[in-house]
Amino acid sequence: MRINPSILSADFSNLAVELQRISNADAAHIDVMDNHFVPNLTIGLPVVKRLQEVSPIPLDVHLMIDRADTEALKYADLGVDSITFHLEASSDPKSLITNLRQRGVKAALAIKPKTPVESVFEYLDELDMVLIMTVEPGFGGQSLIQATLDKIPVLRSAIDACGRNVILQVDGGVTLSNIGMISRFGADCAVAGSAVYGSGSAADNISALKLAAANGG
Repeated sequence: MRINPSILSADFSNLAVELQRISNADAAHIDVMDNHFVPNLTIGLPVVKRLQEVSPIPLDVHLMIDRADTEALKYADLGVDSITFHLEASSDPKSLITNLRQRGVKAALAIKPKTPVESVFEYLDELDMVLIMTVEPGFGGQSLIQATLDKIPVLRSAIDACGRNVILQVDGGVTLSNIGMISRFGADCAVAGSAVYGSGSAADNISALKLAAANGG
């Protein structure tokens, strides 16, 4: 299980240090929100540019923004590792996926809890990752919506059938107590915010999450 901690739960006054605290993670999950697509405002292009310059690990940028078809390319040009955009925010997902990959960036597609998981199947041949949101996007610290877990094995089967190494990522309410179940259902990457940054050593929390996923609970 890959663990990509969400810096949404980090100390925004010292993000360079907060990135160092998670240097044993697979990537840092960067939530970009515009207060339009979701009811929250976080960070934008200038901050992500600086994070890319100082981060010890790759940046997994999750765009919860309107106008994804044009705005996503600006973030891709920063040289980040991956860009996740929402299916619900794109008028031409296929073209955007192509444009992102042409820039050398991994392309990922996210869906909200109420969006059918089957809606991403037609793009699997071109994607590097699919993100299943297990909470309504916009705020950290929410509890996982149990019904969204049903999407994971369905998507896992579709990915396996397409024969490509597409990462299946889950984001929202991931904890030490449920990551084993998330892993068993077929996810191979989890975004965790409070479970990493909430208390204690962030590095130790990442290790504990990986162990719980490997043990199935």
